[in-house]
Amino acid sequence: MKYFFLDTNVIIDVLANRQPFSESSARLFDLAEKGRIVLMMSALSYSNIYYIIKKSCTHKEMISLLSDLEHLTETLDVTKEIISKSLSTEFKDFEDSIQYNTALSNKKVEAIITRNVKDYKGSKLTVLTPDEVLSAL
Repeated sequence: MKYFFLDTNVIIDVLANRQPFSESSARLFDLAEKGRIVLMMSALSYSNIYYIIKKSCTHKEMISLLSDLEHLTETLDVTKEIISKSLSTEFKDFEDSIQYNTALSNKKVEAIITRNVKDYKGSKLTVLTPDEVLSAL
């Protein structure tokens, strides 16, 4: 089984149907639903997703979307240790630093999936776009 960590942008692409990115990202969720891969995400992503997508739907619709998301993914906790590590990295974006350190905290994670590969320069983990993951599978 392959384990992948999702950057928030990949999840939002699917939930907000951001074209042209949503198709590849949605295929990852299809593979997870079929049990071919495991998708992991940070607990931090839920609030970010809610905040960004809430502008286009109701609270009730958002909770339903997040509930579906929770059933398709494994959620990794953001701990004090992860925050401490994130505060002392070279990442230009603090949220990306938290995402990265959350992914690193789970030894099963094989790669981070993001549309913004450049945001993870110097990563100890492989960093791939959704299209690259789909091609490799």
